[in-house]
Amino acid sequence: MATYAIGDVQGCFDELTALLAHINFKTDRDQLWFCGDLVNRGPKSLETLRYARSLEDNAITVLGNHDLHLLAFAYGNKKPGKKDTLYSIMQANDATELLDWLRSQRMAFHDNKSNITLLHAGTHPAWSINKTLELAKEVEQVLRSDRHVDFYKHMYGDKPQIWDDSLTGWSRYRFITNILTRIRYCDEQGKPAFDEKGAPGSQAENLLPWYEIPDRKTQQDTIIFGHWSTLPYAGIKGINNAYAIDSGCVWGGKLTAIRIDVEPFEYSLVKCPGAQKPQLKMTKKRAP
Repeated sequence: MATYAIGDVQGCFDELTALLAHINFKTDRDQLWFCGDLVNRGPKSLETLRYARSLEDNAITVLGNHDLHLLAFAYGNKKPGKKDTLYSIMQANDATELLDWLRSQRMAFHDNKSNITLLHAGTHPAWSINKTLELAKEVEQVLRSDRHVDFYKHMYGDKPQIWDDSLTGWSRYRFITNILTRIRYCDEQGKPAFDEKGAPGSQAENLLPWYEIPDRKTQQDTIIFGHWSTLPYAGIKGINNAYAIDSGCVWGGKLTAIRIDVEPFEYSLVKCPGAQKPQLKMTKKRAP
């Protein structure tokens, strides 16, 4: 059995299909780990979501910010953006089942056998892996409960910016969610800067990528993450035991699979034509 972690698909189902053919993935033998952002911006979010769900125990999925955005949109707590491609899901006759499946997925996953952790964006430098998983479970429990609709109402926003164990309620859940699904840069005290999205070297002087913060508590832990398509080394190598695998498929980059049951890890990438171009300002809603 082979285990592959897959970078942000974002509705690029044809590219996912090509990648799985390239690695000779077999549903009765192998396992996929999706690092989040299954949907949105690409043209086939519905097909991607249906496929991930169909894999059942042969797939692990952690939620990304676009997946949560879909849930917020679906339950009436967020208006769609100009670049969103989520309408096909909402119009599907199995939409309820797909959305219920999505909100039952993890915010973080740790495999005890391989000692590898799968996240969408990253973790806070003051959190250990165990702490990260514990906090992720807090949000997971809300998403799987009747409170999930209220969660979407309070999910958006950049505050609070400083972690404190005494945080409670929606502020606590928002901070945890922001770290797990949105972080790229932070300062040495762990204060995130969500507006910074470029490649390392473009950020303000007081900021570092979260995985380069000195004394980060997860420095010795192997972490696989997506979310950051502008990293120049995505899909190539790990930095401080953190492996970035969002190689910008939806922007015309590549889609990455990293085989993690072998040492060293093996990378497979397929080219993507680009469902959207980040430099283009869209003036009309894109068809799903």
